[in-house]
Amino acid sequence: MGDGALVAFDSVVDAVACAAEFQKAVAMRNAELPEPERIIFRVGINLGDVALVDGDVYGDGVNVAARLEHLAEPGGVVVSGTAYDHLQGKLDWPLDFAGEQQVRNISRPVRMYRLRLDGKRARRPLLATVPRWAKTAAAAVVALALAGGAAWWFLQPEPLVGKPSVAVLPFDNFGGDEASGRLADGLTEDVITDLARFPEFEVVARNSTEVYKGKPVDARQIATALHVGFVLEGSIQRQSGRVRITAQLIDAKTGHHLWSENWDRPAEDVFAVQTAIAEQVANRLGGGVGLIQQAGRAAAKRKRPENLNAYDYYLLGSEKIEKLTKADDEEAITFLNRAVALDPGLARAWVELYHAHDLMGVFGVDPESHRKVAADVAERAVRLDPGDAEAHAVFGMSLANKGDMGRAKSEFDTALRLAPGSSEILTFYSGYAARFNEPERGAQMVDKVMRLDPNYPMWASNFFAPAYFMAGRYQDAVTMLERMTPNNYQRWTWVIRSSALAALGRTDEAHASTMEALKQHPEVTVESMINEPGLSTIERSRFMETMPLAGFPPCAKPEALANLAKPVRLPECEAGQAEPPVQP
Repeated sequence: MGDGALVAFDSVVDAVACAAEFQKAVAMRNAELPEPERIIFRVGINLGDVALVDGDVYGDGVNVAARLEHLAEPGGVVVSGTAYDHLQGKLDWPLDFAGEQQVRNISRPVRMYRLRLDGKRARRPLLATVPRWAKTAAAAVVALALAGGAAWWFLQPEPLVGKPSVAVLPFDNFGGDEASGRLADGLTEDVITDLARFPEFEVVARNSTEVYKGKPVDARQIATALHVGFVLEGSIQRQSGRVRITAQLIDAKTGHHLWSENWDRPAEDVFAVQTAIAEQVANRLGGGVGLIQQAGRAAAKRKRPENLNAYDYYLLGSEKIEKLTKADDEEAITFLNRAVALDPGLARAWVELYHAHDLMGVFGVDPESHRKVAADVAERAVRLDPGDAEAHAVFGMSLANKGDMGRAKSEFDTALRLAPGSSEILTFYSGYAARFNEPERGAQMVDKVMRLDPNYPMWASNFFAPAYFMAGRYQDAVTMLERMTPNNYQRWTWVIRSSALAALGRTDEAHASTMEALKQHPEVTVESMINEPGLSTIERSRFMETMPLAGFPPCAKPEALANLAKPVRLPECEAGQAEPPVQP
């Protein structure tokens, strides 16, 4: 049985009671262990015919039990319809109907019932010694398989709770020709390499998946063999001078297709775009808004609060941040603090804590305190995982926000070196490129991200709009902000929108936008913006050219500049001859 066990009972009631006690004992033991040392089991129970041949067990009873085990939730128990029928009136644990499943070599679909372990015990005392053997080694469980009987219990350890994992199968070559074969191999390698740069999940090494090359396989079988939650498969097909490349992501537990996409390219161009296609696939799956992260968030939401682990709290917190509201951000900080309390070494949670605390500062909630915490957690994330590109990116942002532009540029460069094709890293860099005197590069990065991920998340507009604005692409900046609602605008967002509209000659719209901006952020002036830490000459010039056109007041109050050693002043303000603010 490898890392599983097959156990026989004379009584179905005994089998179910034993399974329930076993799962409870394992849960109690896991509660006392650090997460990496926990083992979680799934249990499937069936009543059926079996045969013992040369020490091995065969028969429909075993096949169905094994199939049910695969369909059980981690830590759960699934019972077949035949077993359920014999349990009527003999068990007080609730059993919920969970549908029917087709099992290989079984003519009729098999009914499934999930045991609710929060129910009551069986009506008669059973297997009082179970907790003792359940807490010992697996050998005691295996020994029970020698007893013989008709009710069969199949167990297999669930992979350790934590990061999701994905296996990239060799892309199929449906064309059969040598050139298509080289392309298939190259794409497989490129996708694995690009996915491996994302710290949100683990990627199975290619030598482990190469054995499946050219073979018809079931994603669920691969999931069992490689202990992965997701399988990516793809194909190459040549026809009439063109090549079609297809990729699809499969939930390995259910076999359901989560996503698929195809690319049609002229045959002579396909090797030239191989890298671009691999990057698109990787970015669709990876990153904070990728399909795998989304699936993890959905799974975490379905869990009971008492069953959430550190990674679940990280997923829930990261999702809250993306709502871009103060209330959601407060919840995000709560979730993420819980994550790092349970697992202080979870670098991803510290990265998200940077975003959460930085956003709180943007909302105007004790900005100095939150920005300090943001800087501290960003640096901690880098120390915990120097290979995490986003950790370097957020550390770079925290340094830039303090005006330490040399170190900030170094951290951003490290992030790009670690993940050059990551849409998230490109997004973060784009918003700061002008500070490094690279406004055109920032705009080009936005263009690339939009090619890699046309369904980019709403929060990305907070980076894209400034990048376009600083490059002088005012219409693109305005268009970018149309994806957001004013409820999600931040101080910089309002300034960028109003100033871009003014630069486009849309004066009435610009003045109306400025009036709303000043209602929410009355402290905003041209001088307050050009004194932001770390701004480049290019950025200051852009604000000085466009903000007055939008109707923003020029001069900051003396107290707003009091803490600056060398504030940048406008000539009219320094001379004390500022005219009254333009009234839109």
